[in-house]
Amino acid sequence: MEVSRIWSFRTSYLFIAPFLICFTLFIVIPIISAVGLSFTYYNGIERPRLIGWSNFQYLISQDLLFLKYAIPNTFKFAIIVGPGGYIAAFLLAWLISKLRGGLRKWVALAMYTPSLTIGIAMTIIWLPLLSGDRIGYLNSILLKLGFIDVPKLWVTSPDLLMNSMIAVTLWSSMGVGFLAMLAGILNIDTTLYEAGRIDGIRNSLQELWFLTIPSMKPQMLFGAVMAIVTTFKTGAIGVQLSGQNPTPSYAGHLIVNHIDDYGFIRFEMGYAAAISVFLLIVMYGANKLSWGLFGSKEE
Repeated sequence: MEVSRIWSFRTSYLFIAPFLICFTLFIVIPIISAVGLSFTYYNGIERPRLIGWSNFQYLISQDLLFLKYAIPNTFKFAIIVGPGGYIAAFLLAWLISKLRGGLRKWVALAMYTPSLTIGIAMTIIWLPLLSGDRIGYLNSILLKLGFIDVPKLWVTSPDLLMNSMIAVTLWSSMGVGFLAMLAGILNIDTTLYEAGRIDGIRNSLQELWFLTIPSMKPQMLFGAVMAIVTTFKTGAIGVQLSGQNPTPSYAGHLIVNHIDDYGFIRFEMGYAAAISVFLLIVMYGANKLSWGLFGSKEE
């Protein structure tokens, strides 16, 4: 009976087959391969040699670069950029939803565009702005206003690089999560707000807290997941800003940079795979937290 029922929906399976094939080829198989390689020594030339838990033991007990720089930097970066970008995306989406007519579309486009053109923006905006000499835009302005006496090395100083990375990433964090939140706000039934005013909602903040947020949990969950993925996969920003790899005094060294270092510079593929598995577990835990906050039993 079950076989015949499955066969009756065979046409539907043809429609989802492209997604399933792509998902298997580019998600499932790479994850399984990474987990398998994480238990081996593999240099990209010789056959993988099984070494058990040695990679993970070295990672959590002896890899000083990972323990001293990669983990603290990544979590500092993620804690500020993740929630900060998420809250900023929601507030901007809410404010834009209050605009009328074509102005809303143009402002939304202006907020979304930076996430698409970060490479161009890095060259024509951020590098000139954060240049460490007197002609750098930010230094020039601060010197003229008297806030600083000498130019600041915004992207080459170990004390300032992380702050610069956070500022640039926050500016470019208005991606698909921002669009999902904006769509969620705009699709809320207006009669809900009318009923809320009848029941005692008196201002926009009460409307936001008691009506808007509870009505768009799916979009907020999607935005949270996208914020987590975007934050933890970010790695090139420190290298792009400083022009150095590794970054000065490892001030911008994140877990993704550590993976690139061992995978594509040292060619210790097995160890790089172990770091990737660690990052995958961290991201899974963060996503479970997001599901707990914004998910529902039906989802």
